[in-house]
Amino acid sequence: MNFTRWSARLPGTQRRAAARDDRGSVPAARAEYAQAESPAAPAAVPQTTDEPAAAGPQTPGGTPGTVPVLDDLPAREILGRLPAPVALFQGPDHRVAYVNAAYETAFGPRPCGAPAAEAMPELAELSVLPLMDQVLRSGTPRTVKSRRTLGGGSYTVTCTPVAPWETGTDGGPAPDRGTPSEGGVLVHAADVTDHAEAAERLRTSERRHREMAVTLQRSLLPQELEQPDDLRIAATYQPGGTDAAVGGDWYDVITLGAGRTALVIGDVMGRGVRAAAVMGQLRTAVRAYARLDLPPHEVLQLLDGLAAEIDATQIATCVYAVHDPNEGHLVFASAGHLPILVCDEDGTVRVAEDPTGPPLGTGGWIHTSGTIALPPGSTAVLYTDGLVERRSEDIDEGVAALGRALSGAKGSPQVVCDRLIRSLGVTAEHDDDVAVLVVQHPARKGADAELFHNASLDLLGGVEAAPRARAFATGVLTSWRFPDELRDRGVLAASELVANSLQHGTPPTRLGLRRTDRRLIIEVTDGDDHLPRRRRAEPGDESGRGIAIVAAVATSWGSRRTPGGGKAVWCEFALPR
Repeated sequence: MNFTRWSARLPGTQRRAAARDDRGSVPAARAEYAQAESPAAPAAVPQTTDEPAAAGPQTPGGTPGTVPVLDDLPAREILGRLPAPVALFQGPDHRVAYVNAAYETAFGPRPCGAPAAEAMPELAELSVLPLMDQVLRSGTPRTVKSRRTLGGGSYTVTCTPVAPWETGTDGGPAPDRGTPSEGGVLVHAADVTDHAEAAERLRTSERRHREMAVTLQRSLLPQELEQPDDLRIAATYQPGGTDAAVGGDWYDVITLGAGRTALVIGDVMGRGVRAAAVMGQLRTAVRAYARLDLPPHEVLQLLDGLAAEIDATQIATCVYAVHDPNEGHLVFASAGHLPILVCDEDGTVRVAEDPTGPPLGTGGWIHTSGTIALPPGSTAVLYTDGLVERRSEDIDEGVAALGRALSGAKGSPQVVCDRLIRSLGVTAEHDDDVAVLVVQHPARKGADAELFHNASLDLLGGVEAAPRARAFATGVLTSWRFPDELRDRGVLAASELVANSLQHGTPPTRLGLRRTDRRLIIEVTDGDDHLPRRRRAEPGDESGRGIAIVAAVATSWGSRRTPGGGKAVWCEFALPR
């Protein structure tokens, strides 16, 4: 086969062909080309002596000591010496015209004249056969990158169209003139097994790193949400897709006592294990601050200082909200986070407006608390930006889309969670973490409503206040049909809390009794903000035993300051199942 006839059609060979037209042949070496162009160079003098030529390489078609031009080199020898696998195919059924030694070493001998689909299964493994059809039809080279064979090797394969050539009697390329053939395809394979294995090791390392971050993230989130008496809650966390590093989204539900519940959601900016670790520290701190039963803005104020100490380069957003069943609304504070959405029973969606301060860790800001109504039958949604933020849209459009999805979402909190995730187009390949916390305040009716009652009594002070409180507690607890033992313990606790308030507090004093399907709650409020402490009373002390008695007979007790400047002291009794 005349190599120059079809090699000129390969990409990058046109300049060599043009050079051959100008000078008759392509110079075999740069030094010869420079000599031919230089006017001062002497003309080559042929050797006429009978002495043997100086030692030099013996090449086909040339004389000893000379470098042959391209026309003197057989194509079969050139292709055979290439270190990469090369195969030549002829016609639309891709009959094997030639395979070089490197190809046979890699895949074994292949019979000439047989169709590639039958004789060369490795081409099917590498997805090259359809590519060869495209190359033959279009006349344009095609490449597939880093395909793996069943033997474990990886190859990058390039298919190049070849114009018709002359064939010998065996169907293969002939060095001399023979029968004109159909066009074909030259296949060149580069072994990239080492590169593919290195890339696979890198992907495995990244996958393990991501799995470790996801495991850490999930272990730091609540394993089981607390379920308050008056609320129904569900949450969903979905890490970003396989190409996205895990972020620092988190949520939490904390029961504060006396029927009150804290709801938290936050987002640490950043990715990977570091963001997840910072998230874990912030979540632990929130739970500790929540036990102090502080107003939401004071919790965020403490958290802001801690975030700067943990890592000044990490910025986090957070919403901290408290639900009190006696007040029927959420008291919340926000540090740079997206607004809470509340859907009423009729489908109307409301957005919690100000106050919103800067993210945690920025410092220098005094946070404030706001309120949003959460009446029976309503649903509140707290979420992170991964749910509503899209690169092609303003984030306000995402919040509006979430509001529309929430308006039509019905069912249990978990059903609402799933509906919002689907409606906002969050899939397993989403490019950001998503955390959603759905809170429902159910509207109870019928027998279920009979398990929830409230009663209260304002006490004006004086010597008659304590007997009035005991009589009121006895009557209410008897009407709620509690067992005698539970009723007696409840009356004793109410009496001690009222006596303590009358002695150490200031008017106005109020006694509140509340029952749910799971507990009895007794709470006394007054106008003094000094919180009581449980202490050990000495035998000769005439006071200091009231809180100790309450702690002994009740399941739990606690106290907090109220927004009006006073305090509330409460205790709970778990109801028998």
